Amino acid sequence: MAETLSVRLNAGVKKRLENLAAQSKRSESFLAAKAIAVYVETDEWQRREIAEGIKDLDAGRTVSQEEIVRELDKWGKTHKSRR
Repeated sequence: MAETLSVRLNAGVKKRLENLAAQSKRSESFLAAKAIAVYVETDEWQRREIAEGIKDLDAGRTVSQEEIVRELDKWGKTHKSRR
């Protein structure tokens, strides 16, 4: 079930939203709800991944910069040899 949320936008953003709504033949409300949903999903994902990274660090599961550089160098050599 959908719920209502009021938000305040500055005039410039509101005008741009109006333009997008007209161009896409969607309502401003639809576009705003979609944008908020995408933002929330992305932010939740980032926070989960950061938490997992911190757990890995705390558990000592790390890779040194030297190891990363060696692996990236291998990738570059493999890519160049395919040309």
